[in-house]
Amino acid sequence: MSFAVLAARCRPSSSSLNSLVPNSTRQFHAATVLSARKKQAAPTKVQRTPQKKQDWYGNEKLTLAEAINVLRAVEVGSPNATYELTIKTAMGKGITVPKGRYTLPREAKSKSEDRILVFAEGQSADDAKAAGADIVGGPELIDGVINGTHKATMFLCTPDLIRTITPRLGRILGPRGLMPSERRGTVTEDIAGYIRRLKGTSEWAGDQQGTIRQPIAKMDFPVEDVENNFRYFLGLVKRATGNVRDTNSQPGKGGPKPVNAITKVVLSTRQGPGIRISDY
Repeated sequence: MSFAVLAARCRPSSSSLNSLVPNSTRQFHAATVLSARKKQAAPTKVQRTPQKKQDWYGNEKLTLAEAINVLRAVEVGSPNATYELTIKTAMGKGITVPKGRYTLPREAKSKSEDRILVFAEGQSADDAKAAGADIVGGPELIDGVINGTHKATMFLCTPDLIRTITPRLGRILGPRGLMPSERRGTVTEDIAGYIRRLKGTSEWAGDQQGTIRQPIAKMDFPVEDVENNFRYFLGLVKRATGNVRDTNSQPGKGGPKPVNAITKVVLSTRQGPGIRISDY
């Protein structure tokens, strides 16, 4: 059946339509129509929960050797690319931000020199100067630290001065993680020995969420050097977070360190993917 035939069959007859139209005219009255408008309730605010970024490779893990091979293949045209190690910790209640100092078996970047300020007097002050401290003095240095005249990346103090400097400097250096502390070993009688141990080392630290990011090797390093740097740095983090007992800790200084569990270890490069490591 053609569209023309179908259209003809569907065309209504004028006679049939006329028969359906009533002769009488519909009457309308002029009564006022009142409509009651119902008060609409205010729309409820829909609480939308933020969606987490989907991790497509969240369950994929490789051994360290496999991850290095994959990243080397991705960065084959970038011999100066850097391996970055990312360690995620649980950061439970009462856990402090992990931090420490390190010297990699084979350095991946040039070291930044610390500027050391020491609160000490008498022979301790002389020993600190001889060991290489940049600024040495007593309570007279407090105002210079507060107003920014004396700037440093490391603050040390002898036990006899810590009570003097804490009331004014605690609120200044504390939030920056620079306040001398017996727990971290920066309040000590052996200032010179501490400074000598610092020389040639760099500081690492996590963020407030407990994530530690650290460049550990260059792409042109032999695989063995990359693995050695990885194992060395991860061992430092495990001891600092209580996942491995620190055999160098001094007895009698507080109880055992609370464990800050390591939840994820990722090795990545600038152009390569972040690969979760299974054998750490």
